[in-house]
Amino acid sequence: MEAQKIQLLHPRGKKAVRINGDIYARLKTAIIHFLSEKKGATFSEMTLAIDRHFVDEKVPFEGSLTWYLEWVKLDLEARHLIARVPKTSPQLYVLSKG
Repeated sequence: MEAQKIQLLHPRGKKAVRINGDIYARLKTAIIHFLSEKKGATFSEMTLAIDRHFVDEKVPFEGSLTWYLEWVKLDLEARHLIARVPKTSPQLYVLSKG
């Protein structure tokens, strides 16, 4: 039986991909947990921390973690769960208020 696919959203309304629902849930939880402990973080910081966590906890992951994280991050932005901090370089991300 094929895993359930989730249609992701893009914050600018562009065409987005569909990914495995289990991967989406795992990465969504990881991003939100990471940002809940930070006042702001770059995508690189998120990627390194989540990769390190997965390795330390022996969480199996197939495919490009960076690719999947980028798409889940965009989806979370489109759903207003995380936000880009304006005028930051490199770009910082925070949990949305609400």
